[in-house]
Amino acid sequence: MAGLSNLDLNLLVSLNALLEQRSVTRAAQQVGLSQPALSAALARLRRHFGDELLSRVGNEYRLTPLAMQLKPWARLALQNVDRVFSAQLEFDPAQSTREFSVGMSDYGCALLGNALSELLAEEAPLARLRIVHNTPYVVDHAEQTLLTTDLFVLPHGFISDLPHRDVLWDNWVLVVSADNDEVGTSLTVEQISAMPWVVTYHGPTASTPAARQMRMLGIEPRVQVVCDGFLTIPGLVAGTKRIALLQERLVGKLPPDVGIRALPCPFDVGPLVDAMWWHPLYDRDAEHTFFRELLARAAAQATGTEIPPNRG
Repeated sequence: MAGLSNLDLNLLVSLNALLEQRSVTRAAQQVGLSQPALSAALARLRRHFGDELLSRVGNEYRLTPLAMQLKPWARLALQNVDRVFSAQLEFDPAQSTREFSVGMSDYGCALLGNALSELLAEEAPLARLRIVHNTPYVVDHAEQTLLTTDLFVLPHGFISDLPHRDVLWDNWVLVVSADNDEVGTSLTVEQISAMPWVVTYHGPTASTPAARQMRMLGIEPRVQVVCDGFLTIPGLVAGTKRIALLQERLVGKLPPDVGIRALPCPFDVGPLVDAMWWHPLYDRDAEHTFFRELLARAAAQATGTEIPPNRG
């Protein structure tokens, strides 16, 4: 900590802008400094780290390996400095200019995105909502990612030992093309084992709970297409002989002419339960508590259910 006394914390602002923009000109515009002032800050940062940080390749700058390592740390450090100096005994949403962030799939966004953004606009009109797409990488590194992302909305089974609260309940259904005349009003396990599948998040550590349950029952789908999202599935099923699993609530939100129809699963598939997850560092944070309650209310409003109890 002694070394901090010799550092200008304004350099952290410059460092974060330079790593985000990879351009002295754009970084200067972001932080409201002149280009010579940002160039001087970059020179000081290079001396401090003993590294170029930004290296010119052709007509552009690229981050050095050290700079790539520093990028998430700089953003987190700047956010935490801002939290320290903007901390108040009580949180007033109406005056907050904070950016709240939540990671979720396109399914979660389709169900919750509008309700959450509307509630935030009503109660914290100066605040901003950032919705980021869940990826296998950020989920595999959830504890680290949740230091810079307020919440994840994810089913159980991907994250453990972190605070959470259940917010969404849904059922899985099979979807086939509306004009697939080889399929009647139901399907057998033998049929779904032989049909070509569209699956999501298909990998060693990436899968949906329903797909994992299928494999546990010895049902191995014949995968023909893999995609990292649920909203692309209808277009990959319509007009084909393919089959896929989708959430019942999502199917209900699709336009009637999307070209698919839903069928019950011929095997015992448990309900889908999505929870919001957060880092324990923010358990008692007033701003974070406000956002968690807001998301729980958005989920209840979007699904027409009661506000779920806090069992985190």
